[in-house]
Amino acid sequence: MSVRTFQRGVFLPHYKEFSESEPISTISLPPEVIIPLQQHIGAPNQALVAAGDKVKAGQKIGESGAFVSAPVHASVDGTVTAVEPRPTFTGASVECVVIAVDREQQEPQWPEQDHAALTKEEIKAAIKEAGIVGMGGAAFPTHVKLSPPSPIDTIVINACECEPFLTCDHRMMLERTSDLVEGAKLIARVVEAENIVFGVEINKPDAIEALEKRIAGENNISVVRLEVKYPQGSEKQLIKAALDREVPPGKLPLEVGVVVQNVATAVAVYEACRFNKPLIERVLTYTGDAAAKPGNLRVRLGTPISHVLKERGGIKGAPPAEDGEIPMPPHLVGKVIMGGPMTGWAQSHLNSPIVKGTSGILLFTPSMVAKTAHTDCVRCGKCVDHCPMFLYPNYIGLYAEKGSFDRAAEWGAMDCFECGICVYVCPANRPIVQFVRQTKREIAAARAAKAK
Repeated sequence: MSVRTFQRGVFLPHYKEFSESEPISTISLPPEVIIPLQQHIGAPNQALVAAGDKVKAGQKIGESGAFVSAPVHASVDGTVTAVEPRPTFTGASVECVVIAVDREQQEPQWPEQDHAALTKEEIKAAIKEAGIVGMGGAAFPTHVKLSPPSPIDTIVINACECEPFLTCDHRMMLERTSDLVEGAKLIARVVEAENIVFGVEINKPDAIEALEKRIAGENNISVVRLEVKYPQGSEKQLIKAALDREVPPGKLPLEVGVVVQNVATAVAVYEACRFNKPLIERVLTYTGDAAAKPGNLRVRLGTPISHVLKERGGIKGAPPAEDGEIPMPPHLVGKVIMGGPMTGWAQSHLNSPIVKGTSGILLFTPSMVAKTAHTDCVRCGKCVDHCPMFLYPNYIGLYAEKGSFDRAAEWGAMDCFECGICVYVCPANRPIVQFVRQTKREIAAARAAKAK
């Protein structure tokens, strides 16, 4: 069978062998969870609880009246100890509900219903009430994405998992194949799409086999084999590879009749519609060459990174944790990242909580971390040659570095989706993604000031 792909991009070493054969396991609850009230793109939530309140797992604790938003729920039984700003994975402080976890937890009971009998309005309402967002990292509210103003004919399920190290979606494809397919069907029903396509890279032959076996005899559902290339899982590149449709610059997939959803999101949609289960946990990959015990873990939202490290033996070669402190010898661990190695965020501390978009926790030895300071652009053009959006990252970086953010935007900074290829291929080690993020912040601030 043919193998498809998109133009440009880059091949990256997989490093998936650390965890790809590890079945999903559930870690214990921490003593405290920290639930950010904004875990999505859009309007922040307002707290529905206050310090001293008792909460139950699945109880809604934050909500906004805005359409582009997603509620948050308590992930545990416990007592609210504070509603206050706490640092999160980006380094910014966000209003959070802090919950002391009860030692005795009642197993949540989710009322089952016939998901096949739900109307499209009922499916969308269940998705919104469950607080589901894009779980591949973008965290855009799913009910908003499933409210397109124009007809949709195809749902594409992003089953690429093209970033190195990450394997949680792969394991879900193997262990929850039927739930994934049923979730995709529910998504298709909401937007009345006739076709469902699973885009899977060919380094996951067992997942391809499992999906093809499950959809055998199903009408208008197919698996498309994709070349192993980064960033194949980005929406526009995936649509081009799987369907050979071009999404115009500055436009969204709906312009070409497509909605893209991630594997974990589709499974969450199934759980919301089948069991009325809110999004209170997720599966992530804990891995890296410095991780003592890599694996694919089911973790309650709000769990601090530190608890996951303790559960999985901390740093490879380091002494065991004492008095709650995790030894982080600089000669053994060089960087901790939340997310994937290309698009994730380096962590300055281990108190950041797991959120809806957390796909991984990566621990790298110093040898895996670039230490060379960046220099001036050498005009090699490698970033231009590999950019999947056909941008000029070199000029974006040059202008942003000098504070000319309007010029950086003119060269396409606002169209960049921060895949990180430009940084990966740059011989001068220039932090172009940082320049892009700075440009977006400055442009957004300028627009907000102008709108006042």
